[in-house]
Amino acid sequence: MRQMPDSNSAVALVTGASRGIGRGVALALSDAGMTVYATGRTAIDDTAGLAADRGGRVVPLLCDHRDDLAVERVFRTIEADAGRLDVLVNNATILPDLGLLFSDRPFWELQPDAWDDLMTVGLRSHFIASQYAARIMIRQGKGLIVNISSAGAKTKIGIVPYGVGKAALDHLTCEMAAELRAHGVGVVSLWPPPSKTEGMLADADEDTNTAAWSSTEFTGRVIAVLAEEDPLRRSGDVLSARALGADLGIEDDADLDR
Repeated sequence: MRQMPDSNSAVALVTGASRGIGRGVALALSDAGMTVYATGRTAIDDTAGLAADRGGRVVPLLCDHRDDLAVERVFRTIEADAGRLDVLVNNATILPDLGLLFSDRPFWELQPDAWDDLMTVGLRSHFIASQYAARIMIRQGKGLIVNISSAGAKTKIGIVPYGVGKAALDHLTCEMAAELRAHGVGVVSLWPPPSKTEGMLADADEDTNTAAWSSTEFTGRVIAVLAEEDPLRRSGDVLSARALGADLGIEDDADLDR
């Protein structure tokens, strides 16, 4: 049986938190005192264990975000356990091999599943999760939705479906923010900096300056401080995590990975 959340702590959901930036965000929000629900298709218990070792609390929930019924069960669990949701971080995605993702492979040589995976999980699942979150947050009269996007929305850094999906996600943020503003719910897109994820480190070669990359938790520390603001202050904005971190006085310290 799951332990009920502390009634005094904020409640967050981070999707796609079994590794990478999602795991880093979940740990950072847990460090900040939030009760964090974290979804993943595999190994999500590892994130919960790391949080517990640090004195925090992450509730692991297995979920394939291609399955709308599984997503619905996640939100029913949160409502049953906590009765509210203060922060949703949409991070779940399915990425192709990074060698392909950040290649100069032209769109006419790509397999259709590269498009399907990036749009179905990297875009559609954000819409579905935001629908469920919005219904809870509207009842509360307050809440924050953070869509993990990328500078690839404006600058070509990978294959065509990646950039198109991130550009669509940023526009989705603006559209949702406009409709939720009257209900006190804010929505932002956040571009993490290059980060020391497992995949990025594995793909790096001897000429890659990984020392310049951020910790996977940096973006989460930015979100933790952002969540303390009026959720409408930056609603509808597309934000660089590094620029926002500097504005909020958060040091970008790559050595925070633990």
